[in-house]
Amino acid sequence: MLELISEHACYGGVQRFYRHDAREIGLPMRFSVFIPVQAADGPVPALFYLAGLTCNEETFMIKAGAQRAAAEAGLMLIAPDTSPRGANIAGEADSWDFGVGAGFYLDATQEPWARHYRMYSYIHELRELVVKELPVDAERIGIFGHSMGGHGALTMALKRPDVFRSVSAFAPIAAPSMCPWGKKAFSGYLGDDTSSWEQYDASLLMARLQTPFPAGILIDQGLGDKFLAEQLYPEVFEAACRSAAQPLELRRHARYDHGYYFISTFMEDHIRFHARCLAAL
Repeated sequence: MLELISEHACYGGVQRFYRHDAREIGLPMRFSVFIPVQAADGPVPALFYLAGLTCNEETFMIKAGAQRAAAEAGLMLIAPDTSPRGANIAGEADSWDFGVGAGFYLDATQEPWARHYRMYSYIHELRELVVKELPVDAERIGIFGHSMGGHGALTMALKRPDVFRSVSAFAPIAAPSMCPWGKKAFSGYLGDDTSSWEQYDASLLMARLQTPFPAGILIDQGLGDKFLAEQLYPEVFEAACRSAAQPLELRRHARYDHGYYFISTFMEDHIRFHARCLAAL
């Protein structure tokens, strides 16, 4: 059951914020939705956005400037939170890159995280919920995200291309098994057996596939991003796509950094990319 927190008229449609009791998390969770005016006539395609470290369900809707393009394309936008809130696990708020605001879109197996930190399964639960409660076309759902959320979008799409039919990312953590953010999160949530990490590493997943998204994958990366060299590794994902015969448009942009000024600059391109992919289904 959805509890409406607030709603706001936006580009002819409506921007809403919801709360619900999440089965997979075992706690209340919040998410935001932009519903375009076209939904008044029937179900519309939907696009999930997974946000990055320290963000929440409001960040994307406030900062990305996505609603105008989504309204024109007739796409619903859905943005979940980035982690459980209120689990009251000792130390969960001690680090900005682990715990609260840093769920990494995986299902934790290590204590004390395993009970509540189940963001991979939660995203699928949320997808089922919005299909049931909102005017969403269940056969035309895409996913994209930024940084940690770019990692989440890529891995969720590669694991379930039958569910998420289009995928793109902004500055994703593309090879988390290789970078400090990923190693910290994976060891903490999944343990020290690195073989258990592979299921949440987009580059390793892609290397085992063959053209999972024939219509292509879009990634934008700023070359002024201070995290590029140490944390992101887009070139590793690029190589994996070549081995998988996966069409990839990896656009590298001089001067752009890791933040929402960068994201908002290229947001319309991503909305249009997903609209084309989903319309072709």
